[in-house]
Amino acid sequence: MIPQFTLPYQVMYYDTDCGGVVHNLAYLRWVEEARSKMASQLGIDWVRLAREEDQHTVLVSHEVHYHSPAFLADDIRVNGCVERVEKSSIFFLFEIRRAENDKLCVTVRQRLALVQMPQGRPRRIPEHWHKLAAEQP
Repeated sequence: MIPQFTLPYQVMYYDTDCGGVVHNLAYLRWVEEARSKMASQLGIDWVRLAREEDQHTVLVSHEVHYHSPAFLADDIRVNGCVERVEKSSIFFLFEIRRAENDKLCVTVRQRLALVQMPQGRPRRIPEHWHKLAAEQP
């Protein structure tokens, strides 16, 4: 995967279990943070969509594969990209890697839909989002 965005992070004590191994929720939190920051950097204005148009992205599916654990104090990188965009869905792909040796820890694929609230109706993905997957570095 060629990342469009990289979030560096150092594993904190609260990210781990009593053995110093990162717990699954920490990986998901890092992916959520990376997706939000990456989308903003790519021109997806979550705040404007929510406040002005009452449209929100909702997580449709979340596929996680654990390859190798990360540990307390590891420096890691969360690499992310827009994998593809369809009529009503946007797909993101993430890799979490140990910075020291580039060891793959976790891969995550997310599918999100855009929903009009309060009706909860799916909306078409904005046209400019369709270009994001093509704009890989």
